[in-house]
Amino acid sequence: MTPEDLRAGVAAGILSEAQAASLSALANDRAGKRASLPSEDEPFEFFRGFSEIFISVGLVILLSGVAALLAAFGGFALLTLVPLACAAIAWWWAGYFTLKRRMTLPSMVLASAFGVGIVIFTFTALAQTGLDERMIAILGFSASALALVAWYQRFRLPFAAFLTGAAVLAAVYSITASAANVVGLVGTGGYQALFDLGESPAFATATLLFGIGAFLTGMWFDTRDPHRLGRHSATAFWCHLLAAPALVNTVAVTLMNGGGTGLLAVALIPIALLALVIDRRSFLTAAIAYIAIVIGWVMGEGGGTSWIFVLLLLGAFITAIGTWWVQLRAAVMRLLPDFPGKSRLPPYGSTE
Repeated sequence: MTPEDLRAGVAAGILSEAQAASLSALANDRAGKRASLPSEDEPFEFFRGFSEIFISVGLVILLSGVAALLAAFGGFALLTLVPLACAAIAWWWAGYFTLKRRMTLPSMVLASAFGVGIVIFTFTALAQTGLDERMIAILGFSASALALVAWYQRFRLPFAAFLTGAAVLAAVYSITASAANVVGLVGTGGYQALFDLGESPAFATATLLFGIGAFLTGMWFDTRDPHRLGRHSATAFWCHLLAAPALVNTVAVTLMNGGGTGLLAVALIPIALLALVIDRRSFLTAAIAYIAIVIGWVMGEGGGTSWIFVLLLLGAFITAIGTWWVQLRAAVMRLLPDFPGKSRLPPYGSTE
């Protein structure tokens, strides 16, 4: 049986997710771990067909129409409740598109509409209480994060973890930085100042702590689905997608500003090893820009055409590591001694 057969069995109600995961684990153990896994070992599904794109476009237009209708005929008293009403409608429709039809992209659209509706409603309601802007932002994003946790508990949508993390990050930024400070940092130090622990310690530390939290959350889900069959692995994917840029940007920018490109080159080695060990390419994807900087630094000043060679070398590096990812990971995992949780990571082997 293929992973698609197991997913179809879960969708049809023949198997539970726990039963499918247990069956897959047994089959993988009997077949020799990695040999029975698909060659592409980090599955990701954004949509299953053009029909989902078509329905998603319709949902966006329909929700916009509902919001406009409520705003036009509801009066000012109802106007403040329009975002909440849209969030409630999104919850209602998710019962069909997410639970019954199991459509991926429409479910993501509805979850996004729900989260945005909650945060806008909270902002609108709290704005009339006399609270300052910072407190309104903190409470608004926190309310959205809690509501999205409820969405995940109800609909088990992995993408809801990404939306929850984004709301948490916005709440953390609301605590540690103000809009004026961010504008000032961007104006004086550019993008690099925001993620430098020396230039903007509050903002960068908040980013770093959030990245660590998102990474640990992703690993918690990953270790519960090492064969990457069910929603735990998909949820971990979205958590790592949040964690990777937060961690890589903060570490890389701080080292590059403080110790030069040499330290950045050294820091990229453990980042690459971490990506291989946990079998997640998102960390290397987040580090692509910094890898290009290191390549340019190693080459030195090459005149006006140096960027061409940077592109060639960077493209060759990414293509090579992506092509032989399985073999590289197998070699790294064999060299590493046993450590807690190693057996709960995705299986590894030297398959071609």
